[in-house]
Amino acid sequence: MQRLIFRNKNNIMKVSGFLIIIAFFALFVLNNEMVFELGLIIASIIGLLPIALQAYQALKVKVVSIDVLVTIAVAGAFIINNFEESAIVTFLFLFGAYLEQRTLNKTRKAIKELTEMAPDTALKLMADGEFVEIDIDDVEIGDTLLVKTGAKIPVDGKVILGEGSINEASITGESLPVSKEVGLSVYAGTILDNGTLQIMAERVGEDTTFGKIIELVEEAQDSKSEAERFIDKFSKYYTPFVLVLALIVYLIFRDIELAITILVLGCPGALVIGVPVSNVAGIGNGARHGVLLKGSEVISDFSRVDTIVFDKTGTLTIGKPKVSETIYYGDNQEEALSFLASIERESDHPLANAIIEEIQLDQYLEVSNTEVVKGGGIIAEVKNKRVVVGNPSIIAAERIKLTDNIKVDIKRLENEGNSIVIIAIDGHVELMMGIKDTIRENIKADLDQLRKLGVKNLVMLSGDNQGTVDLVSKQLNLTSAYGNMLPEDKSAYVKDLIEQGEIVAFVGDGVNDSPSLALAHIGIAMGSGTDVAIETSDVVLMNSDMSRLPHALGLTKATRANMIQNILIAVGVVFVLLFSLIFSSWMNMTIGMLVHEASILVVILNGMRLLKYSNKV
Repeated sequence: MQRLIFRNKNNIMKVSGFLIIIAFFALFVLNNEMVFELGLIIASIIGLLPIALQAYQALKVKVVSIDVLVTIAVAGAFIINNFEESAIVTFLFLFGAYLEQRTLNKTRKAIKELTEMAPDTALKLMADGEFVEIDIDDVEIGDTLLVKTGAKIPVDGKVILGEGSINEASITGESLPVSKEVGLSVYAGTILDNGTLQIMAERVGEDTTFGKIIELVEEAQDSKSEAERFIDKFSKYYTPFVLVLALIVYLIFRDIELAITILVLGCPGALVIGVPVSNVAGIGNGARHGVLLKGSEVISDFSRVDTIVFDKTGTLTIGKPKVSETIYYGDNQEEALSFLASIERESDHPLANAIIEEIQLDQYLEVSNTEVVKGGGIIAEVKNKRVVVGNPSIIAAERIKLTDNIKVDIKRLENEGNSIVIIAIDGHVELMMGIKDTIRENIKADLDQLRKLGVKNLVMLSGDNQGTVDLVSKQLNLTSAYGNMLPEDKSAYVKDLIEQGEIVAFVGDGVNDSPSLALAHIGIAMGSGTDVAIETSDVVLMNSDMSRLPHALGLTKATRANMIQNILIAVGVVFVLLFSLIFSSWMNMTIGMLVHEASILVVILNGMRLLKYSNKV
């Protein structure tokens, strides 16, 4: 019976409204008071059913909800034969709940659209060479899949045949199509605008980038901010307080209608709904613009950030450095290059990738006894020779002699913004490479926007030499910049800032950034960074697009302001209603309920404005 009533809640509202119209038609047109009263009585009874059932369920778990207040108020009005108010109040309450739900659904539309982008099926290459459509849950890593024009990419993978243009808006928030060819990565949930691709599945199901986005956004919706927890706690005590207040008023003045009206006017509906709707709308806006905000608490903390600390490589710079200069000091250049490429092949560091790309060795040598020196480089054996590869610090630590010419070259390359990689074979320096990374396009404009949004300090930390760091810092007009920093140095620096009372955000993309990301008030990961960095962070910028950072900060500030506005609206309306009840004669239960439901819609509509937020400052 309960399920039937709840399932037909909207129909009950419509019948109740129809009966009220019939009742007033009978009174004013037909002059029939009996039909008028009968219509209002039936409207009151059927309208009260879903409200009373919700109140009963709330009381079962020892919660005095808004439904309890309205049920008591309507029952009281019914008892004193005020059928007009009992019928209108039940209808307005049901109608308000209907509009509230409908409007809330619109705030969740962005997130709903996101989840609906997930593909359901895939075309898999079978043993007989034919492509057969299978359920997405049946796709396994290593499967070859066919994607045709207009279809969704079903998994994360690599293109193994064909080329095409893909809309990656669902992942990056960027609407411009991206060209794809053999060897490039594709992501689940993106759409192939034109062309035909065959891809090899690398990540499937919830492990895909798109799957993680949906999971993170859904978790963010379910999380509660400090403001929401406070309001939940406040409502827990406030609602019984209104009930007790109404009882005291009745005992003092013996005016049951006044007491019932206090119950209606004191309902904290707008207060309860105001903060969650702001959070949901803010998170939805972020998801549509390539910014993942991992929960309501993140919005509150991020909006108050006054210091942002950046890792250099992959954040302020593109993260794909290239060799700018090679200087040889030994006679056997080919051997030095082959040793260097073979050893750097053991590393996934961006500098190592730049060296391998520069040398392009056809056949690599066997490397043994590899020792990685954190923040310095690599020591290994190649062809029974002891080889040291790394920056000047590891060369000094190994007591390898640097000539005056080498020292001059090091200083010059560093002053030109290069990271230094030296290779020494059996204690002799054979060659040195200067490697440069490119500063991200428009990054200076993004940093200027952050300053306009109230960020006081922009700091860069890097493992690169101080000369390179100073050069980048000067170009970007940063507050301060520190080089030659190990991961533990970065996290120690972040800890010091926090102890000084700064609200700190850290932006990074690598495994070595994870301690700092976790330690900062807000950890911000670049979307193309490592899984560890993304999991550790509070905010993810998809597609590693730094232009999303000002949008993210501006959005959290707008969301927090929106929450405060909604709280003030909700509290202000209750105050005005109670004030009007005490000091005026025009306030009654029906008007109070009408204003109460209107205030709920106002805070919802105010929250929905966040869906259209843009970071134009």
